[in-house]
Amino acid sequence: MNYKKLVRQIITEIIDDATTPVMKYYSFDWDDNLMFMPTKIYLKDKNGKTVGMSTEDFAEYRTEIGNEDFNYEGKTIVGFADDPFRDFRVTGDKNFLKDAMIAPTGPAWSDFVEAINNGSIFSIITARGHTPSVLKTAVYNLIKKNMHGINSNTLAKNLLKYRDLADEDKLTKDQLIKAYLDMCRFYPVSFGEGSATNPEQGKIIAMEEFVNYVKSISHQLQKKAFMKNKISNYFTPFIGFSDDDVRNVESMKKHFEKKDDNILKTYLTAGGEKKLYERKTRTRTR
Repeated sequence: MNYKKLVRQIITEIIDDATTPVMKYYSFDWDDNLMFMPTKIYLKDKNGKTVGMSTEDFAEYRTEIGNEDFNYEGKTIVGFADDPFRDFRVTGDKNFLKDAMIAPTGPAWSDFVEAINNGSIFSIITARGHTPSVLKTAVYNLIKKNMHGINSNTLAKNLLKYRDLADEDKLTKDQLIKAYLDMCRFYPVSFGEGSATNPEQGKIIAMEEFVNYVKSISHQLQKKAFMKNKISNYFTPFIGFSDDDVRNVESMKKHFEKKDDNILKTYLTAGGEKKLYERKTRTRTR
């Protein structure tokens, strides 16, 4: 029996090497990773006027804002304006849905398309503070409109394979898509009490939850596949996480690499290019 071919056809997996099949899951930051959204963070210049800053620039300047004055687009920035993240929270939900349909795609978009078209479970872990269901609705809209390479027919076809494997009832195409997105996870980490200025810890907490979730559903799926003679051995899942902010990626890498059962691979997409992130190790000097 060709187990590799069977896993690819039925469970929509990928093969890491010649002998070890691996279940791949995905996790994405949103801004400047999946999409270049037009949403602005509002700052204050020395004259008290409001200055809008893009999310891409904010990733570079966020440790300076409020700590020291700096020049930005010809203005001297002295701190945050009142309610600087108002468009990134619940009050900006409607605009987020509109902007997601017109924003240019980012460096991790091809991975997002791969995840969706294959019917793979993913999470969105973003510093934004929108209502979680709004993130899910935005992705649903992108799927329904077949935006930027997403193919809802391919997704539905692959989802039917999963449902057959899990002995679940057949659904209509729209029901399949909605059920699929219910299985994915959406974490706007500044929703409620979270901080948009320092999202690293919130993203780690969200990833801890997603990792545990992935391990649970992976085990259930593999158990059913094994019982139906679809696979002959159990194998380890892994999660690929991408973010454009090196502080987020560094914190995530540092936290999870200490774990013996780590299944997380971190990727940095700063500058528009996706690279596997390797932490720099300090060398001792005498």
